[in-house]
Amino acid sequence: MKRHVWKGVGLTGSAAALVVATSVPAAAGGVPAAPHGPENVIVLIGDGMGYNQISQASLYAHGTSYTEVVSDGEGGVREVRGTPTEVYESFPVQVDMQTFPEGGSYDPQRAWTDFDYVAEGATDSAAAGTAMASGTKTTNGALGVDAQGNPVENLSERAIAQGKSAGVVSSVPYSHATPAAYVAHEADRNNYHEIADQELASELSVVMGAGHPYFDDSHERLDEPEYGYMSEESYEALAAGETDWSYIEEASDFEDLASGETPERVFGIPQVGSTLQQGRAGDSDEPYGDPLNDVPSLATMTAGALNVLDENPDGFSLMVEGGAIDWSGHANDSARNIEETLEFNEAVETVTDWVEENSSWRETLVIVTADHETGYLEGADANPDWTALTGQAGEVPNVSWNSTNHTNMLVPVFAQGAGAKELGRLADMTDPVRGAYLDNTDLANLFLEDFWADRSGNGNGNGNAHGHGHGHGRGQGHGHGNR
Repeated sequence: MKRHVWKGVGLTGSAAALVVATSVPAAAGGVPAAPHGPENVIVLIGDGMGYNQISQASLYAHGTSYTEVVSDGEGGVREVRGTPTEVYESFPVQVDMQTFPEGGSYDPQRAWTDFDYVAEGATDSAAAGTAMASGTKTTNGALGVDAQGNPVENLSERAIAQGKSAGVVSSVPYSHATPAAYVAHEADRNNYHEIADQELASELSVVMGAGHPYFDDSHERLDEPEYGYMSEESYEALAAGETDWSYIEEASDFEDLASGETPERVFGIPQVGSTLQQGRAGDSDEPYGDPLNDVPSLATMTAGALNVLDENPDGFSLMVEGGAIDWSGHANDSARNIEETLEFNEAVETVTDWVEENSSWRETLVIVTADHETGYLEGADANPDWTALTGQAGEVPNVSWNSTNHTNMLVPVFAQGAGAKELGRLADMTDPVRGAYLDNTDLANLFLEDFWADRSGNGNGNGNAHGHGHGHGRGQGHGHGNR
């Protein structure tokens, strides 16, 4: 890895071609051999970000959308591709991903012949995060454990076992499901204090997320602290410098972290309650119609995390979550959903800039995806058919929200860099509209079983025979309840 200090905070062209399998020698477990796996992996997860969340934000920002699904009026459905405007829409590998939890399923025929089908059987973020981080399906609400409650190794732990560094960054609380899935092992995702203690006791180098006990969602200081996401004892020890973490909370601290010298380990909690921006006061129907909180952006936090992790010459694993896309989806709030998706897009741009200025696509793999879709966002008057989202730049598109919960629809996966083609080859299932898709467990298993596999025979794995087949059960999943 190149040793540069990070100083930063679309590609153009036609839609990238789908990567198809070629005659590549297969490694154990059916995964194509990758003689030069990535030194670094950066996974960016837009929580609740389906294709149409991307389109809604792109229409507002650029007046264009990249991928739409439309009915032909005769019972058929097709995908229409437009001009890519976001940096990841020009990544060379573009496939789809099924997201259901243990006991669930995805039927590609029913998904497009029964409008209500995908509104049921959805995963929650804990089960989806566990699958993406550990390669193991689990039940909704469970975090870092399999369906029987046994702890499973995650990508951060494997990276650390191989001498690499690891970190998690989120726009929602650090102990919430998605960042926690890359660190903790807990039967109940709502055990925030226990999860935070596991994060504090972990060997990660970076943990960042909202959830400051002394501030509300509008960056206003509370009369009395609320220790919802970390116990008072643990927080006071962290803030007082009584742990081996360097603690930061001021916006300027996060900005400083993005350049210059860095501490070995950073635990950052911006001065805000549950989200960086989504939960702030105001009810404007227009994006940015309400004053923004004076807190670091997700992009700034990401830049700081990269500057810390980059100090390890052996590489790193980083998960960045745009968590409040999901929260605004639950609220069916288009204005805040657009804000959060654009905030996530800026974090992706920060990552791609870092790769090109401080690393290279030969040593770093960047994956942009979602854990599930939230809100069943479609074009106006979509139910019972599918219509494209339309709109002009600077205007909120006219859309329909068809749920206040998660859905079981496929989500996008965009990948570029070392190992991207191998990931694309795992998309061995076919949806009649979206095309090739993989399972959410494939994201971690490609590393755990191949790229970063334990070749020593010491058994660093979690003991589960993951495999790469897709027979994960065909019964419908259960309700999700949690974000």
